Amino acid sequence: MTPAELADLIRARAHDRPGRFVTAIAGPPGAGKSTLAAAVVAALGPGARVVPMDGFHYDDAVLEARGLRARKGAPETFDAAGFLALMRRLREEGEVAIPVFDRSMELSRAAADVVMPADRFIVAEGNWLLLAAPPWDALAPFFDLTVRLDVPEGELVRRLTRRWARHGRTAEAARHWIETNDLPNVRRAVAGSRPADLVIAG
Repeated sequence: MTPAELADLIRARAHDRPGRFVTAIAGPPGAGKSTLAAAVVAALGPGARVVPMDGFHYDDAVLEARGLRARKGAPETFDAAGFLALMRRLREEGEVAIPVFDRSMELSRAAADVVMPADRFIVAEGNWLLLAAPPWDALAPFFDLTVRLDVPEGELVRRLTRRWARHGRTAEAARHWIETNDLPNVRRAVAGSRPADLVIAG
């Protein structure tokens, strides 16, 4: 399914529903969630906005204090309650500031984007949006359409290797991080997520 086709499906599903329509795009690290979300929002046009889960990363200093720095990206390294509160606010249809994760600095920037009152189509994206475990499972009622990206593990490793190279990691450092951090998160996302309304092969 192309981004344009997914945008058409969203419009069709939202046709008779009042208020904001929230689509969740989930999948493991490297699956292409951000790319797809941006393309779908572009296809939807004015009145659509991406809301990334990554803005709710705990800061590295917090992760260090909690002994979680080496597990960055795992479900427990995000402010899940904060993301849930954001979903509640988005249902109120007013202006809502959202945080955005800046990978070049490895930190979240508060209020880096704003969902405006005219934004009816929300496309949320993140690894753990469909995780079938508390507190993430409390997100389910806020999603009108759920999409899961299904990408073979070998392809995910290739994409993640390229990602970390772009961010300046040596081949050895990238391989270590993927094996000890990314792949456990990949497998957890694949095995622990509830079924989606739509699965897109990547």
